[in-house]
Amino acid sequence: MALYEALGGFDRILALTRRWHELCLQDPEAAHPFEHELHPYHDERLAAYLSEAFGGPKLYSAGYGDESYVQQLHACNGVHIELDEACLAAFDRALADVGMTGDPAVKASAYFRRATEEQRAWSGEGAQVPPGLPFNYAH
Repeated sequence: MALYEALGGFDRILALTRRWHELCLQDPEAAHPFEHELHPYHDERLAAYLSEAFGGPKLYSAGYGDESYVQQLHACNGVHIELDEACLAAFDRALADVGMTGDPAVKASAYFRRATEEQRAWSGEGAQVPPGLPFNYAH
């Protein structure tokens, strides 16, 4: 069974992204990226991305962009370990809050940490994300 199915599918992943966003806004350390103007469907787009990353339908790459696009959205913002750690802690709380537990939650958390840490490759000022990066799937 794909991680996507083990986590409950798109609606549950959307609930996760919405709860994570709420928790980030409640935490002064994690709130910064969410305090400026976000895409009006940020949570839905993130849910589409995570659904695909977790082995579900290719919702993100079919409708929004590829991995290079995602990395470019987050590029050139510097390394911010404290912010990352606060957001990762909020993600783990959101998993529990929406009832995602056990091995699927552990795998989702590990993926989100790895993806967050890998984004640091493009954190430098003027970083150029190469085109055609492969989609970042959970292991």
